[in-house]
Amino acid sequence: MVVKTEVCNFSGFKIYPGHGSRFARTDEKVFNFINGKSKACQKMKRKPVKLNWTQLYRRVNKKGAQEETVKRRTRKVNTVVMKPVEGASLEVIKAKRNQQQRSKTTGAKAANLK
Repeated sequence: MVVKTEVCNFSGFKIYPGHGSRFARTDEKVFNFINGKSKACQKMKRKPVKLNWTQLYRRVNKKGAQEETVKRRTRKVNTVVMKPVEGASLEVIKAKRNQQQRSKTTGAKAANLK
């Protein structure tokens, strides 16, 4: 079941059904407040960015942002580069490696036949 929640116009907290109060200004703008503290602060024209307990303050000052978003790690791609060893060229090394792989496969085939 989905519960329809509203957001406090001052603090930014969720207001669940049956909680909070509404205030309608003479210009027909409706404000939702979670409690009297938020309503009083709005009436005194306080800025929610300057109050530590509001969601707007936490958003501007990046409080708790690490918990919400996990940084994605970039995958490191390993590239294999063959380099010649002193005294042997790259072609000689590749030829020896291919020869060793062939002998391994023939040995495995012989073992399977037995």
